Amino acid sequence: MVGMADTPETETPAGTPTGASAPAAGDAGGKATADRGTTRLAGRIRAFAAEHGGSADASIAHLGVSGYRLVLVGADGAWGDVVTDERERALAAAALAGVTVHEAFDGEMASRVRTGPYEWSRMAGSQIGGPANPSADTPTGTSGTP
Repeated sequence: MVGMADTPETETPAGTPTGASAPAAGDAGGKATADRGTTRLAGRIRAFAAEHGGSADASIAHLGVSGYRLVLVGADGAWGDVVTDERERALAAAALAGVTVHEAFDGEMASRVRTGPYEWSRMAGSQIGGPANPSADTPTGTSGTP
């Protein structure tokens, strides 16, 4: 997985978008405007798409108090994510980047994801040589060996 969610965007949103494919809220003259955080997030999404086949689709997920995650799937099957504090910002950034947002990570999107050895070892844990799951008796962060 491409790690793009290291730092959430936390600046004030520009406004509520009219939809996932619409630009950020417009001003009185009808021109689309976006704040710096939304523009920066859109730049990260565009960079991901450019690096992975020239386009991407996204799925939005609520993370609770942490905000919202856009899971991105590039044209080449690579995947990554970006996290932001508000749903409106995530949708506006995706629209600004020209990415289609799906409300669910459906079968069609999932079938496009290409996973490698790293993801498979993480999913299987200790079964195929991945990191072991700590036992109930082992405090987190220790190896469990004497």
